[in-house]
Amino acid sequence: MRLTLRRRVTLSFTLGLLVVTGVLALSTWNLATGYLLRQREASATRQAELDARLATTSTALSDLLTGPDSAILVLGPRGTRSAGRPVDPALLPAALLDRPPGTARITVDGAPMLVVALPLPGEDVYVELFGLRHLHRTFTFLGLALAAATAGAALLGVALGGWASKRALRPLAELGSAAGRIAGGDLRARLPDQDDPDLAALAAKFNSTAQALEQRALRDARFASDVSHELRSPLTTMVNAGAVLRRRGEHLRGTAGTALELLTSEVDRFARMVVDLLEISRADQTDDPPPEEIALDALVRDVVAAREPVPLDLEPAVVLGDRRRLDRVLTNLLDNAERHAGGAVLVRVRTCGDRVRLSVEDAGPGVPEDLREEVFERFARGVMAGSRGDDTGSGLGLALVREHVHRLGGRVWVEGRSPVGARFVVEMVLRSSDG
Repeated sequence: MRLTLRRRVTLSFTLGLLVVTGVLALSTWNLATGYLLRQREASATRQAELDARLATTSTALSDLLTGPDSAILVLGPRGTRSAGRPVDPALLPAALLDRPPGTARITVDGAPMLVVALPLPGEDVYVELFGLRHLHRTFTFLGLALAAATAGAALLGVALGGWASKRALRPLAELGSAAGRIAGGDLRARLPDQDDPDLAALAAKFNSTAQALEQRALRDARFASDVSHELRSPLTTMVNAGAVLRRRGEHLRGTAGTALELLTSEVDRFARMVVDLLEISRADQTDDPPPEEIALDALVRDVVAAREPVPLDLEPAVVLGDRRRLDRVLTNLLDNAERHAGGAVLVRVRTCGDRVRLSVEDAGPGVPEDLREEVFERFARGVMAGSRGDDTGSGLGLALVREHVHRLGGRVWVEGRSPVGARFVVEMVLRSSDG
C-alpha cells in the first residue's frame, strides 16, 4: 500500500533523525569505550610493573593483590607460583607469554579479566590479572543510555515529522478543501492569503482560476435565463394556440390529427423545459435567503393536498431551510413518480438520529443500479425514457431536486423498493422532532 505524502514526510523525518542519532551514538560508544579501556590498561600496566619489582623481593604474592577478582602468576622453568583467584595457565594467551611485555583481555569463569604480562630476571614471566567487571557494568549502562537516546530521538522524529508535515501540507489541505467545495457547486470557495511567496503565487493562481470559473458559470446561467425569458412569450402563445387546436382536434382525422397531437405535446414539454431552465438559472445566480424553521410533515401535507391523494406516513420533524426549495423538491419528486411510474404510492417522513428523511415511493419498473447516479444529471430524460415508461418530462426535474437539496445542506439518492418500484430519499439535518 502506497503511503500518503504526510506519512512519507513523517517517515523521512524519523529515519533521518534516527540515522543521525545512531551515528552519533555509535561514535560516542566507540570513543568512550576505547578511552576507558586504554585508561584501564595504562593504570593496570603501571600497577603490574610496580608489583613485578616487588615480586622479585621477598614480598609475598598475596600481598600484591588489588582485589578479589585479581590474580598473580609467576611462570618459569622452576614451576608456577600463584596467588588470588585460581586461573588455569592454559587460559592465558600463548603469544603474550612468549613475547612479554603485553596486555590482553580474556574471560575466566564468565568474568572479564585484563591480563598484563611482564618479563622478570631470568626466564620467569610475571602475569597479573585485573577484574573488568565494574568497567563492563559502565559499558552496559552507557550502551543502554545511548540506545534509549536513539529510541527517544526516533520518537522525537515522529513527533517533529508529524508536526512539520501537518504545517507544511496545510496549504495542500486548504487547496483540496477549496477544490472539493468548488466540485460540490460552491463556486465562491477561495484559498486564504498566504505569507509564503511561493504559496502566495499558488493561492493567487487558484483564486483567479476559481473567479474565472465562477464568472463563466454566472454568464452561462444568465444566458440560459435570458434565453428562457425570451422564449416564454412565444411559448405561451404556442401553448394557447395548441390548446385551441386541441379543442378542435375532432375535426382533424388521420395524419393531420396525429401531427397535431405530437405538436401540442412537444410544445407542452418545451414549455416545462423553459420553466425548469429558469428555475436552474435562478438557483445558480441567487443567494439563499436566511434559513427558517419548517415543519416538514406539515409542508408535505400541504403539497400533497393540492394533488391526487397519496398515502402518507409522517413523523413530526422540523428542519432549517428554504420553504420554496423544499416545496419544489417534493413537487418534482411527485411529478417524476407520476410521469414515469404511474404516481407515488407512499410519501414518508422519518427521523434517524440527528437526520430526517423524506422519501417518495412508487411501484414502477424501478431504476437500474448503474443509472441511480445518472438520473440526477441534467437532461437525463433520454436515458430514463427506455427504462421508466413513456417520458414527457424535460430531463431537468431530478437535477433540480439535487441542486435544491445540496443548497439545503442535505443529500438525495434513489434506491430499490420491494417488491417493485423505486424510492427517492432526501436526507437533511433534523432541527427538532417536536409536534
